Amino acid sequence: MESGVGPMGKERLKNLDYVIFIPYIIMSIVGVVMVYSASANIAIQNGGNPLSYLIKQLIFVVLSVGIVFFMMRMNIKYLRIQGFLKILLALFVVVLVCLLAFGKTINGAAGWIHLGPVNIQPAEFVKFFLIIWLADAIDRGQPEITLSVRNWWDQMKRPLFWTVVLIALILKQPDSGGAAINLAIAFILFNCSGFSWKHALSIIYGCAAGAVLIFEMVLVPMAKSDSFSHSYQLQRIVAFTNPFGHAQGTGQQVVNSYYAISNGGLFGVGLGNSVQKTGYLPEPNTDFIMSILTEELGAIAAFIVLALLTIIILRTVQIGVRSNDTYQSLICYGVATYMSIQTFFNMGGVLGVLPITGVTFPFISYGGSSILTLSLCLGLVLNISSSQRIQRRAMKVARK
Repeated sequence: MESGVGPMGKERLKNLDYVIFIPYIIMSIVGVVMVYSASANIAIQNGGNPLSYLIKQLIFVVLSVGIVFFMMRMNIKYLRIQGFLKILLALFVVVLVCLLAFGKTINGAAGWIHLGPVNIQPAEFVKFFLIIWLADAIDRGQPEITLSVRNWWDQMKRPLFWTVVLIALILKQPDSGGAAINLAIAFILFNCSGFSWKHALSIIYGCAAGAVLIFEMVLVPMAKSDSFSHSYQLQRIVAFTNPFGHAQGTGQQVVNSYYAISNGGLFGVGLGNSVQKTGYLPEPNTDFIMSILTEELGAIAAFIVLALLTIIILRTVQIGVRSNDTYQSLICYGVATYMSIQTFFNMGGVLGVLPITGVTFPFISYGGSSILTLSLCLGLVLNISSSQRIQRRAMKVARK
């Protein structure tokens, strides 16, 4: 069996996919710069070192690069060991249950484990786990799950049950953004398992219509009711429906995000010169870092960052499409879904077209859990891409 650090691992490093790796490095560097620019003032106001967030982000980025190379070199068959997956599943269930009682509460969600100077968010790592676990379960269920709905249910009922449990526990924290991203990952992977596209589209349209009705007829009235004025999540809905009407309260983030984007224009006011980060815009280094980036570097810079991320996502999908291995294809589709939905939720909140979900922007926002999880996923995709290159070269040699 191939070793994770053996000759094959070194060969994969030689076939590094630079179409993914270079945008990833550029975005990580931009992230470090923007985290420092957005957070220095916060650290000073809190009586801390203005370099504290910068140092932590640098450590996270260095660790993430190391994880990417480690995941590239390892034999991904080790991720499919059933005992290992069962232990991870049990661990996540136990940790998420314990968080409901003992978790550190940040921004209304008790989903954090406090470890000295850093906070770990287990819900972030569930995204990576769901991708490798469901991809394995679906691949092992082939080809039976494609024969009939009954066969699909027989093979998928256990993964479906535990997926619902994990997402429900995340939603209970409450972490609506994390739950929605994990739900999207699970939906796409289950859909790729043998569900017909006609049925899948029916489910999507049905869920969308149901979500709109629940939002308009239930959540919005509840959010505006005095009985639920203490609910952090529901008050975000109030801010979404009328941010300027609550500019001094729950709408503060959205309103000041608008001001930041407007101030930046096309070319920005200059790195470090943001006005909104000086106390007007909460969470400028995490959820709303793209507002600060746009204010300081301009809309063009924001479009470039989005373009780099789009390149990574499209390349990931391409790698999945051209793979002949179901497991590898599913991993790529899961990772692409993860990055796409997280970007959509973050930018939706920044632009005020979606309620704020507390979701970070991939590779740019401050946050160790997010960066490390993304690096695990990206390392797997690069592993698959490199293996494909090696196989193609071997086939060319064989033909000669």
